[in-house]
Amino acid sequence: MKPAPALAEGFPDLSGMRIAREPHWFRWLSAALIILVLAAIARAFANGQIEWSYVSRFLTAKVILEGIVNTMVMAVLAMTLGIVLGIIVAIMRLSPNPVLKTVAAGYTWLFRGTPLILQLLLWFNLALVFPIIGIPGLWSARAVDVMTPFLAALLGLGINQGAYTSEVMRAGMLSVDIGQYEAAQAIGMGRLRALRRIVLPQAMRVVIPPLGNEFIGMVKATSLASVIQYPELLHNAENIYYANSRVIELLIVAGLWYLLVVSILTPLQMLLERRFARGTLRLAR
Repeated sequence: MKPAPALAEGFPDLSGMRIAREPHWFRWLSAALIILVLAAIARAFANGQIEWSYVSRFLTAKVILEGIVNTMVMAVLAMTLGIVLGIIVAIMRLSPNPVLKTVAAGYTWLFRGTPLILQLLLWFNLALVFPIIGIPGLWSARAVDVMTPFLAALLGLGINQGAYTSEVMRAGMLSVDIGQYEAAQAIGMGRLRALRRIVLPQAMRVVIPPLGNEFIGMVKATSLASVIQYPELLHNAENIYYANSRVIELLIVAGLWYLLVVSILTPLQMLLERRFARGTLRLAR
């Protein structure tokens, strides 16, 4: 073994001294406070006027299961509509045409600037503004018959989501190197074809994470459709506790179902992100 290097003259040998560790009193105090708060919340729920038998009883009730099915159907359809509108509006925002850019910017400003619950109520009460809707000479109907809670919720949630999705898609398109656009033009591709074949596939690795978060938010946002009588999870839970007055128990049931859905969607989102990030990981190596 090589001998330890000799210390320079005048310097003390510190190798045999104990290392003083800094006490982390704030960490321990914070952890203790958090544990106390959680224990107090658990005690409040345990000793509160909550009939847990009602929670287990209604957790798998038929009307609750129908509500969660309606919630997921609405979330998927509204998110699909939002993505389609978001792509169209994002392309319009990036267009050199000033009219398209202005219309797209106005759409984003309007639907991002007003509350979602307000938009749902406006769609549901559209008959007060347009009593008859349709195509002149081909088809017409009373708006009160057409604008059902399902259609009003779909339009309200989907069109509102399109305004947010358009900004996500625009950011994804702008993340693609300008050389990709130039290469597509060099081989004779039109603008729309280049977007579809080259730009959008590359933008997906940037777009997927925020879109996954937006979909999880959409699942929870469907609860706002209860104000227009769409029979989603929260609306059905409300109908039950209006009848039996077990408000907290039914709200806990709804909360548990939302947590379960989000817990399933989160790892699926991670798998999807990993799938679209493969090409980036190969380049990084």
